[in-house]
Amino acid sequence: MKIPTSLKHKPVIVVENYEKVDGRTANNTDAKGLSLGLAQWNDRGKVDISAKVWRHTGEKWSRQSEELPMHRVLDLAILICRGSLHFQDAYRYPKLYDTENPLIDRMGLQGDAMSVSVCEDNPMLDEDIKLFSQALNDDGEMIGERLRVLSQLLKEMGY
Repeated sequence: MKIPTSLKHKPVIVVENYEKVDGRTANNTDAKGLSLGLAQWNDRGKVDISAKVWRHTGEKWSRQSEELPMHRVLDLAILICRGSLHFQDAYRYPKLYDTENPLIDRMGLQGDAMSVSVCEDNPMLDEDIKLFSQALNDDGEMIGERLRVLSQLLKEMGY
């Protein structure tokens, strides 16, 4: 299915077969494509680039398609990596995190730091963190495959 080019987001780089590789929902997903392009919120004289997940209902392109600035996509990738790293050793804590210090890490970005911590405000945290850890473990092969591809690409880019 071809990603539309007549809408406000202007695709430049596309993955038009994303439905075939969309994790556990591969071949049974409404996420039909990914694109990098010119953001739909661009104002005259200002150009932002974004990443977009294109959803299709089977009849039309969905309004639930998501568009994110590319730096936020990378911030999410950083969060996924740091969260995954935390859970590699989380078994050492009775509640899967240090209850005395829920801060997992602070990573410097643009003159400040992105703080990654366990959400102690979640009233169901004890149950939810176990469910999250189990799901992360269950999806380990699928996530690991993508992290290996990302790692290789970052090395090729000189990072």
